[in-house]
Amino acid sequence: MAETAKLGPASRGRGAKSNRTGRFESQTRETFDDGWSEDDAPGQLKTELQPMKSRTIIARNQSPDVGFDRSINPYRGCSHGCIYCYARPNHAYLGLSPGLDFESKIFFKPHAGELLEKELAKASYKPATIHIGGDTDPYQPDEKQLRVTRQIIEVLERVSHPFTIITKSALILRDLDVLSRMAERKLTRVAISITTLDRKLARSMEPRAATPGKRIEAVRRLTEAGVPVTVMFAPAIPGLNDHECEAVLEAAAKVGARGAGYVALRLPREIAQLFQEWLETDHPDRARKVMSLVRQIRKGETYSASWGERMVGDGPVAEVLRQRFHLAVKKFGLDRPWTPLDATQFTPPSKPSAQMDLFG
Repeated sequence: MAETAKLGPASRGRGAKSNRTGRFESQTRETFDDGWSEDDAPGQLKTELQPMKSRTIIARNQSPDVGFDRSINPYRGCSHGCIYCYARPNHAYLGLSPGLDFESKIFFKPHAGELLEKELAKASYKPATIHIGGDTDPYQPDEKQLRVTRQIIEVLERVSHPFTIITKSALILRDLDVLSRMAERKLTRVAISITTLDRKLARSMEPRAATPGKRIEAVRRLTEAGVPVTVMFAPAIPGLNDHECEAVLEAAAKVGARGAGYVALRLPREIAQLFQEWLETDHPDRARKVMSLVRQIRKGETYSASWGERMVGDGPVAEVLRQRFHLAVKKFGLDRPWTPLDATQFTPPSKPSAQMDLFG
């Protein structure tokens, strides 16, 4: 049975306020305080890591809303705990909750580098930019020890394969050596997600992610090392952080960002309830207004899956945000053209010999 846990000490330092049952579960169990517990302060929820048995690592897509047709996600689940994360519903396919399970039960690909080399070595493989981190953050806290993302970009450097990467973590600076070398050869670009400059709001909305200041510093150090950086104001949440759009873009431009993008808040499937729980707990004074505005940009719903609309919303509120964003991009010089990444440098990895080495 899946469990829906009410807000308690275990969820401190986490984004979700419950462990709501996934949509594929047939039964729901709800915990409550019956007054008989002798432990008034149980320990905080610990992160559990589990290796994944994967046969492939490059995922393909045909979405017209994204600028790439292939991506790599080193992790499933994310301990950053961002309450708005659109990848949360994927945990339901594992029989887990998109709530606290998503940010505390993390799956990783321990042999990511080997899997990638095998796919890149196929005779049928045709190189094009690979995007790293399309679902969950490739530089979430446990990457510091697991080094799964590091494996991946080291393979891509060895074979001169272009890639882009998105993160909200300052841990990306650990890999500045590889990124700077790849950028010099026109083989990589980085996107840093900055949702707010307000530390208090960031701590509430993205409890285990890097502070806004550290993300701005990451933009500065990446650009100083020659790595092209775009800033992502995502998600833009009407009534909560949308008023910071211009300030975020200006701060990023001042430290060297060259481009910008934004995504309007989207709340597919289980995220809608989780997000509303969080609003009512952390921002009760704004909860009704924010949800009203969210529905105004989604034709009365909490989400629209229509191509071309799901990323930016629809209606007057969404249009005002779109206009503000584009005016700010132009004002702060974040509309400079990108140099295309160069896929012609790709050199396939050599396949292991099927014959035993007689002289080894």
